[in-house]
Amino acid sequence: MKVRAVVFDLGKVLVDFDYGIAVRKLAENSAASVEEVRHVIDQSPLLIRYEGGQMGTQEFFEEVRRLIGFRGEFPGFAAAFADIFSEMPEMIGLQAELSARGLPTFILSNTNDIAVRHIRRRFPFFANFTGYVLSYEQSALKPHRKIYEITERHTRARGGEILFIDDRAENVEGASQLGWQTICHRSPQESIARVRELTHSP
Repeated sequence: MKVRAVVFDLGKVLVDFDYGIAVRKLAENSAASVEEVRHVIDQSPLLIRYEGGQMGTQEFFEEVRRLIGFRGEFPGFAAAFADIFSEMPEMIGLQAELSARGLPTFILSNTNDIAVRHIRRRFPFFANFTGYVLSYEQSALKPHRKIYEITERHTRARGGEILFIDDRAENVEGASQLGWQTICHRSPQESIARVRELTHSP
């Protein structure tokens, strides 16, 4: 089936990230140890609630501040929490290539407001997509079926018309259940070659 939309995950596909950077910075200004801070923010139940739209940014900040004894104010917290990303240039180049060919591209990400604000400000490539499906805005997380159905509405494509690239097997499997074409991202070289094959790029 002809691909009508290419959907990219964000973290570990378009940008790399390391929560350890945020953990160390926050621990420097907190009553908690590095390991205690890591337990609170690194892929934690609290972070899942935040990224799932079950709590707002201020509530998330207040809860983290309480749990780790953070001594700063929100701007310092947000700067430390969000400055953990670096671009993955080969995959960003792939998106630019697809866009230049007129193929709509989208981001589907489990993410949060603080991270997205930082990425929008820091990385120009983020503005170049046709659309965005962000978990905290939709109150749904991959691999739950709801967020894939929302993505179909955003892309105006269905099933095998969508090509999805994600680094997590469970997220790829969730998309596969709706008939999407999928790539489980392992390396830029493999993913780029597969995308070009599936979208018939020379």
